[in-house]
Amino acid sequence: MATQVILLERIEKLGAMGDVVNVKPGYARNYLLPQSKALRATKDNIAYFETQKDALEKANAERKKDAEKRAKALDKLTVSIIRQASETGHLYGSVAARDIAEAVNEATKETLTRGMVALNQNLKTIGIFPVDIALHPEVKVEITINIARSEDEAKIQAKTGKAVIADEQAEIEAENAAKAEEEAKARMLEDSALEAEKEKTEESAVKEAAEAEKAQKKAAKKAAKAEARAEEDSEEAPQPEEASESEDAKAE
Repeated sequence: MATQVILLERIEKLGAMGDVVNVKPGYARNYLLPQSKALRATKDNIAYFETQKDALEKANAERKKDAEKRAKALDKLTVSIIRQASETGHLYGSVAARDIAEAVNEATKETLTRGMVALNQNLKTIGIFPVDIALHPEVKVEITINIARSEDEAKIQAKTGKAVIADEQAEIEAENAAKAEEEAKARMLEDSALEAEKEKTEESAVKEAAEAEKAQKKAAKKAAKAEARAEEDSEEAPQPEEASESEDAKAE
């Protein structure tokens, strides 16, 4: 048999504040009543609600305003959750609403509860998942949950927008290997160019030294010839005394 309650705030898919609705007994007993979200729809409670309606609406407006402020801080938030998973991306376990609330609280100054996380079922694979957070019955904000096997994979998934599974992981590793090979070749070519330039410089220095030595020898040889020629010219020239004796002989 259904339980009739009067709602003290808006409940999604159920009704607005002040609505009298029928719900399952367990839902009323375990959630609506203990969370002060509703009262049993008795004659006295309905009368009490009417006397408190203005105050309830004012309090609700304040909570909504605060929730809107918090929503701006969470808007476009991405939270990474690291879990063990198979090569095909299936988690060894799952990520539940409680895990998401704890991850958001750790990454921000929020104090979310699992009841604020709109998750129809636990997440069981790695990947990128949009998740709604209900900060107030009338205020929701969408965040992104990035489930990966490591921080490096989380960065790749955030960049590509999709899960890193076995085939894609192999492809990424191949691309990284090819990139590393290209970089190694570039470094090798650069080193070869530097070595060739060094050898060229050394050869040029040796050549210049040889040419300098050759020029020096040539200059020395030329100087030696000039000196020898000067000595020959000196020997052939008449001495002053001999010339004087010849003049005396002519005088006699």
